[in-house]
Amino acid sequence: MPDADNNRTFTATSRPVLSQPIGRTRLLALPQAPHWLLLGIFLATAVVILGLTVAHVPGVSAAELGVDQSLSLHHVALLTAVAMALNLLFGPVAGLLAIAAIAVFLLLVRRAPVNAVAFGLVAGSGWVASEFFKVLVARQRPDAALLFDPLAPESGTDSFPSGHVTFAVTLAFAVYFLARGTSWAKFALVSGVVLVALVAWSRLYIGVHYPSDVAGSLLAGTAAVVLLAGLWNRFVPRALRKATC
Repeated sequence: MPDADNNRTFTATSRPVLSQPIGRTRLLALPQAPHWLLLGIFLATAVVILGLTVAHVPGVSAAELGVDQSLSLHHVALLTAVAMALNLLFGPVAGLLAIAAIAVFLLLVRRAPVNAVAFGLVAGSGWVASEFFKVLVARQRPDAALLFDPLAPESGTDSFPSGHVTFAVTLAFAVYFLARGTSWAKFALVSGVVLVALVAWSRLYIGVHYPSDVAGSLLAGTAAVVLLAGLWNRFVPRALRKATC
């Protein structure tokens, strides 16, 4: 990704904070939604309401299970390989290793510590958000015994939302934030949407989540990024200005 983008500054006050090339501080000010605090709270509240509804209203999970059962009846080798690869790559261990690898690359190769920290926080916020909502909602996983071909049976009260999908959402945001303002921006945006859709499909195909788990993940990941971006812009540029004075 090119470093040259000298016509733009990325600070909350529209003033340069560091003497480094702008590309190295591209994420010093993250894209921020209007009324970010209200929007973030609204999205988080929507996640909780959706989760508690689908977890505790009788008949909802049984009705949604039909989607998993239908997909379970039509497994084919190629799609199964793709779904299981996504299951591994977007799991906690591989996901955290991927975030760490990209952050280290930004820090040591691109010499962009601000970008490295911001990228890691944005991408990793998906896991934090998903774990928070999982504890609040405590929805049971789909019963693998009711599936025709369970590929990766899981149990427990951590079905809503999907950690894999929430991580895919926040990773897509993080990559797009890095690419914005460059010739890679459109590619990053389209690739991110496709990737999130694939991961969401894979969780239903494998049979470890309900459709509403996936929908909740989209909201949860977006809420995490909206709130994180607002807090980052409010405090980090100001702190760096003081540190470099």
